[in-house]
Amino acid sequence: MSSVTLTAKAIRRSLLAVATTSVVTTGLFSSAVVSAEEQVQKVERIAVTGSRIKRADMETASPVSVIDASSIVSSGATSIDDVLQQMTSTGGAMTNAAVNNGSQGNSSINLRGLGTSRTLVLVNGRRMIASGTGPASTVDLNTIPVSMIQRVEVLKDGASAVYGTDAIAGVVNIILKRDFDGFEMNAQTGMSGQGDADETSIDFTLGNTFDKGNVVINAQYTKRGDASQADRDFSDCPISETGAAGSKTLYCGGSSYSQGGHVWGDQNFNITPSGADDAYAIGDSGFYGQYVDSGKLDKDGIAIPEFEYLDGKSEADVSGRDGAFHDFTSDDKYNYAKDSYLSTPMERINLSFAGSYDLSDNITFFSEAMYSKRWSEQQMAPQPIWNDSAWAYQPKSAGGFMTDDLLPWVQDGEELSYGRRMVESGTRDFSQVVDTVRVVLGLEGMFDNGWTWDASYNKGKNDSVDTLANLHNIGSINDAVLAGTFDPFLESSWKGESIEPFVYTEVNSGGSELDIIAATLTGDIVDLPAGILGFAAGYENRKESAHFTPDSLTAQGLANDPRVEATAGDFSVNEVYAELAIPLLSDLPFAQQVDLSAAMRYFDYNTFGDDTTWKLGLTWRMTDDLMFRGGRSTAFRAPTVDELFGGKSPSFNQIVHPASEQSQAEVTVGGNELLTPEEADITTAGLVYSPSFVDGLSLTFDYYDIAITNTITAVDSNYVANQCLDASGVTINTDTALCQASNIEIDATGRIKFDNGLQNVGATNTSGYDINVAYAFEAVGLSWKANLDTSILETYEEFDPDGNAVDYRGFVTGNAGGFAKIKTNLDLTASGDDWSATYEIRYIDGMDSFACKDDTSACYAPSVDSIVYHDLSGSYDLTSTVRLSGGVNNLFDKEPPYYTGNLDSNTDPYTYDVLGRYFFVRASVKF
Repeated sequence: MSSVTLTAKAIRRSLLAVATTSVVTTGLFSSAVVSAEEQVQKVERIAVTGSRIKRADMETASPVSVIDASSIVSSGATSIDDVLQQMTSTGGAMTNAAVNNGSQGNSSINLRGLGTSRTLVLVNGRRMIASGTGPASTVDLNTIPVSMIQRVEVLKDGASAVYGTDAIAGVVNIILKRDFDGFEMNAQTGMSGQGDADETSIDFTLGNTFDKGNVVINAQYTKRGDASQADRDFSDCPISETGAAGSKTLYCGGSSYSQGGHVWGDQNFNITPSGADDAYAIGDSGFYGQYVDSGKLDKDGIAIPEFEYLDGKSEADVSGRDGAFHDFTSDDKYNYAKDSYLSTPMERINLSFAGSYDLSDNITFFSEAMYSKRWSEQQMAPQPIWNDSAWAYQPKSAGGFMTDDLLPWVQDGEELSYGRRMVESGTRDFSQVVDTVRVVLGLEGMFDNGWTWDASYNKGKNDSVDTLANLHNIGSINDAVLAGTFDPFLESSWKGESIEPFVYTEVNSGGSELDIIAATLTGDIVDLPAGILGFAAGYENRKESAHFTPDSLTAQGLANDPRVEATAGDFSVNEVYAELAIPLLSDLPFAQQVDLSAAMRYFDYNTFGDDTTWKLGLTWRMTDDLMFRGGRSTAFRAPTVDELFGGKSPSFNQIVHPASEQSQAEVTVGGNELLTPEEADITTAGLVYSPSFVDGLSLTFDYYDIAITNTITAVDSNYVANQCLDASGVTINTDTALCQASNIEIDATGRIKFDNGLQNVGATNTSGYDINVAYAFEAVGLSWKANLDTSILETYEEFDPDGNAVDYRGFVTGNAGGFAKIKTNLDLTASGDDWSATYEIRYIDGMDSFACKDDTSACYAPSVDSIVYHDLSGSYDLTSTVRLSGGVNNLFDKEPPYYTGNLDSNTDPYTYDVLGRYFFVRASVKF
């Protein structure tokens, strides 16, 4: 991958270098040098991502990285997320094929680790429809065919004044082929070194330019196979830790919702509560124990009771594995990893069209159309079920209808909690069918004074159906138990014809729509002594709507998981913006050119009202070689339909807490109609250096500081659990807003449960540095390109509702991905007359586990070492029309690291490569 930020002079060099190092000068790509020269001329008047003003210099006050089509091809990527997620400026959680639990088949980009919703994704400078299942609120990068991409421009700066909401961390502008002549076809296939995760892609592009316009048509088909966690040593079982602090050991653990059933007795059996509101009080006693003074006082100064077992007694903790009840041990835990995907399968069709037609000398009609259909799957272990309300044990020997087999452990009439892994019914099989359409129609033209204008209508629509097979209607099962027709403690009850009436497939549907009417006017106002005063202004009306209809049983809460509510809603906004490019100084000592850019946007949402955002930038070109740049801006992110109107639903998040042996907490999430926009203050400063005494060398250094307030967020699950529960499971910090809103508790099965809905709470601050060095040169008869990208994370803090700072810098989490202090990519390309080869090194700094932040001795692996990936690729022109290429990613088969409090596969699939060594080959035909 090549990610470079250069001066206009260096861009001219790089375009010529691409023509001479990436392709040959005869046959198949003989027109490349000509097209590069044409691009050099076009540099004189172009619009750069982050500005609506067409200008002669590519360099603006904001840093822009460019990824060209050749870099995408050399990476072996069949989806643009494979390239974008490897950028050093990315971090945090990004869905991809390695995310089996919760990805729903989506692929996303997350700049600065600030969240996918704070990175704006554009296609040809216009918004892309959010895509995915339910009320989608982020762009699924699967909807954009890589074979249609001409280049990707990544603006690493806030741009709300230019583009509106979401552009806080930056903007990814994917520019598709528009002026393409001829025919090109590519076929690619690949697989991992383990022989799985096979992927095949075939595409063709057909284009023609005629007197009055042009047409480009593209089709791409991609099919990706699966890989299983059972087929890798690092992921074939969920690793658990045991032992005292400082001397932890590992064992193959799993879930206490296990095969054969897990029974928990009632420690309060035969105890009648005597406290207020039926609470247990000091002195209350029963069959297994009694309540005594804990020595602790609540906030009102009243003694807190503590349960104490009577000598030799304790309630049951029993497993039914292997058909016979026995005391539950760690060996009875269920290995859910062996049933889960390590990489998820997908099938995808992308169809694209772009065209333009000159209606007159000064007016052109243009259109864009994209359609994608995705079939994706995930697989997880058989469903864990449990009874929300305890079942009273009624053995046959005492006149009841239940098996007597539990009598050695439990008492007649005792309230029993029950959990079970439904192995007999099979794995939970997730599937999604997602259709996404985007159509843009518009007119663009030029007035006699040279000013240009455009008007467009952007329509996007996303529809989805997702299913989940092999679920169980626990509501009906509970009714049958209460009616005495279903004995939950008898193994045969959970098999064959007995359980069949309670098994069903969940079917959900959803979708979203986007409608934008926009108009832009841009031109030169006046020729000032220091240059031309440029101007751009525009209007935009945007409406977004989304809906989600859950399965009827799920909506009623009969699927064992808590009920999921429907989502429906919409919002609309009117926006106007203006931008100026103001030349201040020119042709002076140490001030060859000094320009000021200014932009402002006014927006009025029907959901929360109106406001403004602005941006100021300065470029100071001291000499041909050296330029300084900087900017100050405000940005915002308006709440999405899902954030505003999303129904409450359960989420099972990884946690580490001494009060619970379970590794997941049940967290209830949902929307909030009272949400208001996030607001951000952004500062950038940097320099661009391209020394004239070293031809082909350029260097950029940029600093960024992003401060977000009024953040729309749910607090990290580990943080909530540890702030609001002590080691014994007693609620603490009950006077704080965080813990009051959480309603935290531990249920009868030992699982921690709490509410963690969206709120405008706290703040997020991050800052750091981006460094790029690019060098194109000739040596030993070959053309060379070297590129070094480094991102240094200086700060990353989030603040909870009570104003407490949570530092994520240098930490890898169990839910939000990793925040490495340093990430570096180095690639080197050598090119001959008919071949090229690229070697890339990707470095991720070591990190500490966020779950172990407060006590590293309580963890076996409180940190992970730095990791380095090596990729190798190359191409060879077999004939004048045929090119063969291929490569190996993760050349040395580096395994992802284990850390305590991991997300999935015992690691972090957001951050690390889980497949290992991966091979791909590609054949291209072009004429």
